[in-house]
Amino acid sequence: MEFYLGRTGHGGSDGLHAYVPSLDYAVTDLNSFLEKVIAENPGLPCFCVGHSTGGAIILKAMLDPKIEAQVSGIVLTSPAVGVQPSHPIFGVIAPFLAFLIPRYQLSAAKKKIMPVSRDPESLLAKYSDPLVYTGFIRARTGYEILRLGSHLLENLNRIKVPFLVLHGTADTVTDPKATQRLYDEASSSDKSIKLFDGLLHDLLFEPERGIIAGVILDWLNRRV
Repeated sequence: MEFYLGRTGHGGSDGLHAYVPSLDYAVTDLNSFLEKVIAENPGLPCFCVGHSTGGAIILKAMLDPKIEAQVSGIVLTSPAVGVQPSHPIFGVIAPFLAFLIPRYQLSAAKKKIMPVSRDPESLLAKYSDPLVYTGFIRARTGYEILRLGSHLLENLNRIKVPFLVLHGTADTVTDPKATQRLYDEASSSDKSIKLFDGLLHDLLFEPERGIIAGVILDWLNRRV
């Protein structure tokens, strides 16, 4: 099993931290990495696991039939499908801000409280990591997340890859209702959804992470 840990703008790449000029770059990067892994491991099934915006990037990649045909399945936790801006006005002006001041940090666009876990120790461990960005969202990055989520909502019926999607019903970062739409509208013949009552955004940082991991591993084991 091989894990892909890098992602444009997330601290492990060159350039400004948390600045993503286009999430299409991340999709292209993922596609290239998949081709490399598959070439180096002929005959073995390939699975992708993605969280939040990472989940949205995987879904966008799966819209390419040539890429989707090489993947045996995907697992998504709290995918950023149909993300809503903190205020409707930001959805209107986002394209202009992304063009005029792409690197600017939008303090007014940050929600008052966006808890991601109910486990204080896990939160401390996460936010002690220097690669985890804790500042205000940058204009272009925010627009790209909104753009990708909107594109996915318009193309959910094109998703055919086997998938497992998991989401906490109390998530305030990404929308569990959009995850339900993904499950309902996707054309995949093999699809599963798990909604966890009261859990927040970072499922694998929640106190119930052992249960979450067990669900994921069980799904994967039954397909290999």
